[in-house]
Amino acid sequence: MADGNWKEQLLNRRMLICVFTGLASGMPLYVLYQLVPVWLREGGVSLSEIGLFSLIGIPYTWKFMWAPLMDRWVPPFLGRRRGWMLVAQVALLLSIGVLGMLDPSRSTWVIAAVAAAIAFFSATQDVALDGYRREILPNDAELGMGNGIHVSAYRISSLVPGSLSLILADSLPWSSVFWITAAFMSV
Repeated sequence: MADGNWKEQLLNRRMLICVFTGLASGMPLYVLYQLVPVWLREGGVSLSEIGLFSLIGIPYTWKFMWAPLMDRWVPPFLGRRRGWMLVAQVALLLSIGVLGMLDPSRSTWVIAAVAAAIAFFSATQDVALDGYRREILPNDAELGMGNGIHVSAYRISSLVPGSLSLILADSLPWSSVFWITAAFMSV
């Protein structure tokens, strides 16, 4: 790879898209695994019930089941990949925001259902993002670099619900914290 070639590959619009899609892809998972348990514990939910929330990650394992359906049916706007990305993004933004409006001590089962919906929408978004990334990165070298950038941004996204949101929770009500966290999904 020539010296100028790697700069051209790294500093282009497609790699910037990989950064933003990585941020949007990782955040819902970290909301479920970092922010929600703290919120539930502060709300008086027992540790054994909070432990059961780890099962909410199951849609990430089973997303291959509905991926073919997403390839078959195309939303009537923005095309196959971007249409599903928009549907998943809007659903995630709304469901993460709504989560903070619930009372952990009285609505644990409703919270579990909303959290499961978040996991489903997030896994759906991952399917669309993976396909989109494959389409916009024209060769294997760019695909490798784009995947690396995507995964790095995915990991960095943990700082929003794992740090920023928890810091905000010290001074703001949880309902505001969840809506602010959801707003980061607009990336």
